[in-house]
Amino acid sequence: MSGSGDQAFEYGFLLQINEEAALAGALNEYLISRSYLAGFSPSQADQEAFGLLHRPPAPRHVHALRWYRHIAALQQDLSPQSSSIKGKRTQPPWTAPAGTVVAQLRLYNSLTRNKELFVPQNGNRVLWYSCGPTVYDASHMGHARSYISFDILRRILKDYFKYDVLYCMNITDIDDKIIKRARQNYLLEQYKEKKPEASQILQDVLSARGPFQEKLVETTDPDKRQMLERLDAAVSAVLGPLQAAVDSKAPAHLIQSQAEELLETAKDLLADWLDNQFGSQVTENSIFSTLPKYWEGEYHTDMDALNVLPPDVLTRVSEYVPEIVDFVKKIVSNGYGYESNGSVYFDTGKFDASQQHSYGKLVPEAVGDQKALQEGEGDLSISADRLSEKHSQNDFALWKASKPGEPSWDSPWGKGRPGWHIECSAMAGSILGESMDIHGGGFDLRFPHHDNELAQSEAFFENDYWVRYFLHTGHLTIAGCKMSKSLKNFITIKDALANNSARQLRLAFLMHSWKDTLDYSVNTMESAVQYERFMNEFFLNVKDILRCPTDITGQFEKWEAAEMELNTWYIPYNRTVFYERKRAVHEALCDNMDTRSAMEEMRALVSQSNTYIANRKGAKLQPNRMLLDSIAAYLTAMLKFKFFHYDTLIRSLLCPRHLVPLKEPSRSVFQSVEKLETTVMPYLKVLSDFREGVRRIAREQKVTELLQLCDVVRDETLPELGVRLEDHEGLPTVVKLVDKETLLKERDEKKRMEEEKRQKKDEAARKKQEQEMAKLAKMKIPACKMFLKEADKYSKFDETGFPTHDLEGKEISKGQVKKLRKLYEAQEKLHHDYLQMNQHGS
Repeated sequence: MSGSGDQAFEYGFLLQINEEAALAGALNEYLISRSYLAGFSPSQADQEAFGLLHRPPAPRHVHALRWYRHIAALQQDLSPQSSSIKGKRTQPPWTAPAGTVVAQLRLYNSLTRNKELFVPQNGNRVLWYSCGPTVYDASHMGHARSYISFDILRRILKDYFKYDVLYCMNITDIDDKIIKRARQNYLLEQYKEKKPEASQILQDVLSARGPFQEKLVETTDPDKRQMLERLDAAVSAVLGPLQAAVDSKAPAHLIQSQAEELLETAKDLLADWLDNQFGSQVTENSIFSTLPKYWEGEYHTDMDALNVLPPDVLTRVSEYVPEIVDFVKKIVSNGYGYESNGSVYFDTGKFDASQQHSYGKLVPEAVGDQKALQEGEGDLSISADRLSEKHSQNDFALWKASKPGEPSWDSPWGKGRPGWHIECSAMAGSILGESMDIHGGGFDLRFPHHDNELAQSEAFFENDYWVRYFLHTGHLTIAGCKMSKSLKNFITIKDALANNSARQLRLAFLMHSWKDTLDYSVNTMESAVQYERFMNEFFLNVKDILRCPTDITGQFEKWEAAEMELNTWYIPYNRTVFYERKRAVHEALCDNMDTRSAMEEMRALVSQSNTYIANRKGAKLQPNRMLLDSIAAYLTAMLKFKFFHYDTLIRSLLCPRHLVPLKEPSRSVFQSVEKLETTVMPYLKVLSDFREGVRRIAREQKVTELLQLCDVVRDETLPELGVRLEDHEGLPTVVKLVDKETLLKERDEKKRMEEEKRQKKDEAARKKQEQEMAKLAKMKIPACKMFLKEADKYSKFDETGFPTHDLEGKEISKGQVKKLRKLYEAQEKLHHDYLQMNQHGS
């Protein structure tokens, strides 16, 4: 086809061809090199050539078929029948594909005890409030169960699902536990400053032990009872020697030393005794703020060490007392609260009787559980007079009248302090308003704390939707026992970080469901360490492959069957690969953010990629760089959602092609890794090639000393510099930059295993020698003497030394004779072999 001025379409050669299939083939060959779609109307030559064909060319004649269809369409546009159609030929209608159903995020909602479709109230915006720590002691791994788990969920919501999350968390710095601990610490310090004599310490500990042992007898909780028994046993172990030293009038310095040891061991029960005696005399409010301020600082330090993102908004109870007072006033004015003796209580009966409200949404079966309710009120609020102030035992304090020895703030009801539950309602309400999307906390906070929060907040806002989704993390146990400050069986976060890195702790959490119990153990952490090592090795191997020199076009390699198998969505025989794994990871994260399944899918993807790499290298072929680059980039991105601070997301896309082994985050770590690798890798490559050349010559010339020196460079020298060389027969040496500490641990572990192997080999040789010596010793014994040595079994023998009667003089049975005869004949043969061996000088 041609337009004005175009070269004419030459079709004359077609006139010589009669058979239509051959005609179409010839036309197709001619059109391969022609711009046959130029112009907007068919030329005379186009029309004449078109007239030679009675039907469209076969599909294999691509160019001829395309030309034929185009000419046919243009001729239709020019026909009289198309004169009423405006413009040119229209495009056919588009039909959407059937498509597939894409998984949507569902979260386990404690309000319904089901996985519910996650639908934020305001578009992409997610309002989230999480119960923070009560800061009166060091944070432990039980706390980390919630903090790390919610940090993981928050990152996935923000970075994977792309929600705009506002994360608010509180610090409880006014609480019965804090008041009691601060008072006890203050009184114990005062006691120590007086430098009491040994006799005074002994007398006071004995006085304190009386009420302590009464408390021990009354305790029914098995875990608490066990903790108290351990403390009592520790005090007894020190108390006895001190009493004996005093009675025997031992040297004064020895008695004083033992008394100081007793004071340290018995400080908890002594502090409790001092508090009962003198606690009401502590009146300075600053005493109660020093303790939480210190432990809040420690908490933030721990969170930073764990790589937990700070909240967007942090609220402290001490800073929100005016808002709490106003919140309580509104609840009272709405008819759901009442004042009694300077305290204010929430009327659960009246609230529950309202058609709009329901008390105990989270754990309705626990309503009326007096033990749980009293624990929720706090140790300082369960006295008989306090309990008598309430209309119902189910009612709980919104505002507590302060007693002597407690901090206080002004209120319409007199001097007092906030109740425990009200703080979260007032602070969350001030920041997030009448309704939030997510409220998070530990599993044990469901009742009464969160149920009371819900009730008082919905009483304040007069609604029934203060929280849309309640997320509760599972417990953390040690050997099946719940970790708790009150049980004194906790492992602090600092202690945990002394044994494992923050990354390894996070991996352990990722490998378990956030809502289930996690047992913190050596096996749990070893699994996390192995997963970390597995992923790091994959990243290092891919980096080595990507580092191989090539020009810009060489990086785009042809995909063959192996690449299609690793990448393709559908593979026969149900083999799942890259895209299938990505789909499975997405479905796992949509299913209540199931990181455990997601991590297993990523592990499987790496395993399949490792197999692909090994097969290619085994066939002396280069693995496909772009495909491995894509897989590694995907894994890096997924791990970022769970490991790295937000401000390092872009930096983590380095070295080379957005790819780094898992590293603890810092502001410069990724830049420094990139700079180091860029600088040193050319030199290391030269060293590696030189060493490989030396090894080749040494093998050919059989110079073992040179081979040993090359091994020393690989195994001893370079690990000290953070460099790992991996020799592969018939392939170039792989160079990896790994942190020095990891390499030294690997080296030590290798030496340990080699030493164990050597010891086992030596032990096996020793045992073999002992067996041979024992066999030789047995061979030396003639058969006629073997039973004579067993005088404790037999009493009579025949002339050949064969036993005839047992120890009691009874004749040996025929069956026993048969067994003994076999042994006798075997020994005859064994001794004969010995004689033969000696005869031949062996």
